[in-house]
Amino acid sequence: PVTAGSIVVPYGHVIGNEKWRGSEIAQRLQGKIRLIFEDGLGLVDFHLSNRTCILYISEADLVAGDEFKRRLVRLRNTSSLEVIVIVERTQISDQYFLAVQKLVVLELGMVLLPVANQGEASQLITQLVSFMLVREQSKDHNSNPFLRKQCSQLAEPLVFRTVQQIPGVGKTKALLLLQQFGSIHRLCNASVKELELVVGQTVAQQIYSF
Repeated sequence: PVTAGSIVVPYGHVIGNEKWRGSEIAQRLQGKIRLIFEDGLGLVDFHLSNRTCILYISEADLVAGDEFKRRLVRLRNTSSLEVIVIVERTQISDQYFLAVQKLVVLELGMVLLPVANQGEASQLITQLVSFMLVREQSKDHNSNPFLRKQCSQLAEPLVFRTVQQIPGVGKTKALLLLQQFGSIHRLCNASVKELELVVGQTVAQQIYSF
């Protein structure tokens, strides 16, 4: 069983399961983030932090049968990690997607993010890592009043770019969100109702889910 904190992920790194070495997703991540491969990650495909991991379900997994469902249930039952499930949603696998979505989101309470291929998945992982880094920096700087002013001057362009990576959010909505909430930290802790007042119901739900 993998518990939160039992895997130590260095700051700004991602730990990948050895089985992904040489894959398209690994090749595309190289150079964008610091990727380390390790044996013994079990069911987990990638660790984004000590507390957050990714389980990747490929088109082939979906077509092959129920083995991926067993992996999902075992990971939920044996782990205290926050699990993000990335699913390849293609023309071939689309017929299975709704059933997977129901299992992952409604029954297991995990986050599900669909991608078209491994290239798109690598972009998503890069964005998630950037988002988490900025969130952690925001927490650190919010707790230290001496760093706040310096941080706001240095981080503003990075924060603005990061907020734009959230599904459904472009430049205009990113600007509105930052004007309203002021920081990534406050945005992460905003309720759906608070978000709705700024960007409307549909986008608010997308942001909250992300």
